[in-house]
Amino acid sequence: MYDEPGTDYETETVPESPAVIADAQQELTSIPDKEDTVSQSDDVTITVTKPEIEQYSAADADAMEHRGIDTSYDHTAELGRYRFPSLELLTQRDENHGVVEDIDEQEANKERITRTLNSYGVEISSIKATVGPTITLYEIVPAEGVRISKIKHLGDDMALNLAALGIRIIAPMPGRGTIGMEVPNRDPQIVSIRSILSSKAYIETKAKLPLAMGTTIQNEVYIADLTKIPHLLVAGATGMGKSVGLNAIIASLLYKKHPSELKFVLIDPKMVEFSLYSKLERHYLAKLPDEEEPIITEPAKAVTTLNSLCVEMQNRLALLKKAGMRNIAEYNELFTARRLSPDKGHRFLPYIVVIIDEFADLLMTTGKELETPVARLAQKARAVGIHLILATQRPSVDVITGMIKNNFPGRVAFRVTQAVDSRTILDRPGAEQLVGRGDMLFSQDGKIQRVQCALIETSEVEAICDSISEQIGYPCAYELPDYVPAGESGTGNLGAVGDRDPLFEDAGRTIIESGTGSTSLLQRKYNIGYPRAGKIMDQLEAAGVVGPAQGGKPRNVLMDSIAFDIMLTNPT
Repeated sequence: MYDEPGTDYETETVPESPAVIADAQQELTSIPDKEDTVSQSDDVTITVTKPEIEQYSAADADAMEHRGIDTSYDHTAELGRYRFPSLELLTQRDENHGVVEDIDEQEANKERITRTLNSYGVEISSIKATVGPTITLYEIVPAEGVRISKIKHLGDDMALNLAALGIRIIAPMPGRGTIGMEVPNRDPQIVSIRSILSSKAYIETKAKLPLAMGTTIQNEVYIADLTKIPHLLVAGATGMGKSVGLNAIIASLLYKKHPSELKFVLIDPKMVEFSLYSKLERHYLAKLPDEEEPIITEPAKAVTTLNSLCVEMQNRLALLKKAGMRNIAEYNELFTARRLSPDKGHRFLPYIVVIIDEFADLLMTTGKELETPVARLAQKARAVGIHLILATQRPSVDVITGMIKNNFPGRVAFRVTQAVDSRTILDRPGAEQLVGRGDMLFSQDGKIQRVQCALIETSEVEAICDSISEQIGYPCAYELPDYVPAGESGTGNLGAVGDRDPLFEDAGRTIIESGTGSTSLLQRKYNIGYPRAGKIMDQLEAAGVVGPAQGGKPRNVLMDSIAFDIMLTNPT
């Protein structure tokens, strides 16, 4: 993994001309480990020194704060020049299209609704219309003595009389004292992702992981906080907006969270849904140390990665216990205030959002091997900032099992083909009556909100990813811990002399001299890829030269040069 950054860097340079310095600085693509020459030419050498992260006692920190000295640790410093994607990358659409109220149509629908209800002996006191981007909500106040059950089952008759695709009846409207009838608009509005991300609600939200889903019937921006959900189940038939919804979720997080604060694990069995996000590897993605591909597409690797996330979860829980904190927000606040020492294994913990597309396909291939780590993460991972989003187009009971439903209180249902699928997702019918094109029901804690999902085009996703990937990133993706199945050795013969990499000795001396067990240092020093550098580091661990991986923190160096020479001459 990349190293913990400092905030100040000493620069020593002997410039001959500004052009030479500019050329050299362009080569600075990562923060080196402690001290390293990162750019050298005939005219100039640039060396940077990274200070250790200091730890202050509570009394010292309070005293310095009283004197106006900022003692906080800046977790964004390593990518201090990172710039969030611009809204100009997103398409500006005519947001007034389809929102203009058609008074004549509303009055005609009110009359048809009243006439249809009267034909069934249902009298009403009043009826009011609220126009949304996709549907219009007609709120009915029934006359005194009218039983709600007489209205609940008239959806098909209403759809026939209104010549509408499908009508959803909400009887009663929670907390309103009315009965709702949702009628699709003849000219539905497209809700652009730009209008959502530029809204006041999104800009000023206090949500730690804001999911800007779209707009409600009342034309209000709907934002959910993933940390409070804390895991989300997304389902819907093919072409109803599920993939667009996932892209909107990712975009709303990318526009809010710095790369140091958020990592994604993307699992894509279809191999096409998340391929564009591979460009974000050195900024926002997390993966296994020996994994070459940033997006996981193979079922076996998906299982291994989820088990690795369980190890990461346990490691984080141990850190929280050691710090006496209950959740990741409290822990990071304490670390930022320099009340936790990196020398004791503490580190800033980014949120990790795991998105699994086509969960049903994976489950058919892997069965309990997949369901077990998913269950473990769903039950315990929220406290340490790991959140799951599962998506499927086949919401059957053998996919969305009782275990999944019990641990995924957040549900998103796009249009499905039959009522039984809606009941599987939401525990009630209704999703089969949606109109498609991003029309969805969002359920959280038993409360359901109808939302028109924001539209984000593939070209917009590509522009966002290009904007991020063109900037300086970390040396590699966020490294997840190795997972060793029960009964298997974690090191095998990694320490055996005959199996060691030809660079083993040189790499060991480099690590000892630098005092930092950094895989990225080996990559730069020997111009090798991450998989090979990672294996060399594993061999050094097996030989006792460095300690185990610690997530985002460099490994501890356990040997000096003398002990290393003795080990080489006595390999047993």
